[in-house]
Amino acid sequence: MRIISGKFKGKRILPPHQITARPTTDFAKEGLFNLLNNKIDFEGIDVLDLFAGTGGIGFEFVSRDCRSVISIEQNDRHCNFIRKVCSDLKISNLTLIKTDVFRFMKSSHIQFDLVFADPPYELENFSSIPDLVFMYQLLKNDGLFVLEHGSKNDFSGHPHFVEHRHYGNVNFSFFE
Repeated sequence: MRIISGKFKGKRILPPHQITARPTTDFAKEGLFNLLNNKIDFEGIDVLDLFAGTGGIGFEFVSRDCRSVISIEQNDRHCNFIRKVCSDLKISNLTLIKTDVFRFMKSSHIQFDLVFADPPYELENFSSIPDLVFMYQLLKNDGLFVLEHGSKNDFSGHPHFVEHRHYGNVNFSFFE
C-alpha cells in the first residue's frame, strides 16, 4: 500500500499480516483521487473516513492537505496500525475514533465536506449506509459522499446518487 500523491507521495505503508481489512487497491485509489481532484479542492476541507481499516484513504486525504480527517474504526489491530503510521509520519490532523461506525453516525453533530465509506462488502446492512449518511446530516450542503462497494451493489436509484465508477473489481458510487 502506498500514498499516491501529496506531501507523502510514494510513501509505502505496510500493514502487518494480522490486519484483516481489505485496503483499497493503489489502482482504484489513483482513479478515485484523479476523479476527486477534478471535483474538489482538498486544501482546507474536513473529511470523514468511515470503516477506516488500514487508514490508507485517510492518509491520502491528509497527504493532500485536508484541514482535518476523522477516521472511524472499531478493530483494535487496525486502530493500533493507524496510530503507528500517524506517529511515524508525524500526522497531527487525523483523529482516530475507535467505535462502531453506526453508533458514530447516529451521535455525530459534525458535518463534513466529504464522507468516504469502505465497509466490508459482506456487511449485513451495507445498503443502508447512503440513507444513514443523509438522515444523520453528515454532509455539508455542497458535500460529497463516496461509497466503495463490490459489483453486486447498485445505488443508481438512490435520490442522492450522481455517479458510479469502477476500477478493476473496486466500485465507487458518488452521492451529493
